[in-house]
Amino acid sequence: MSVLLALLAMFCWGLAPLFGKLGLVKINSITALSIRTIFAACMIISWNLVFGHGLERYLAVPARNLIFIILEALLATLIGDLAYFMALKQGNINQVTLIMSSAPLITIVSSYLFLGERTDLPQLAGALLIIAGLALVGLEPKM
Repeated sequence: MSVLLALLAMFCWGLAPLFGKLGLVKINSITALSIRTIFAACMIISWNLVFGHGLERYLAVPARNLIFIILEALLATLIGDLAYFMALKQGNINQVTLIMSSAPLITIVSSYLFLGERTDLPQLAGALLIIAGLALVGLEPKM
């Protein structure tokens, strides 16, 4: 099931930049990010309320977990998504999304350094292929 969910996420994340680029025409990146974030928050809160997971779930989150979730939100949703929207608005959609796809490299190194998680050979090979692919994408075409 996790593979199907990951494939769904991949498909959604693959299409989302197209709509993001189109939505950024003639509007500020911060305004677009605000609209997207407010809409997503409303949908998620509604989902929780409709399926009977009221405020008690929010109130039951331990403080330590809350701090980590807030830090994740600052990095991913605030700073990361704002930088992404600004890059998408100004740059080439293909180049921006290819650079963004290197995020797993940061995750692999960080999880090793901070969580002590090990990387196996296929994961390491995949990471090196990502680096090689980014190097190729960064080359200027000779015409």
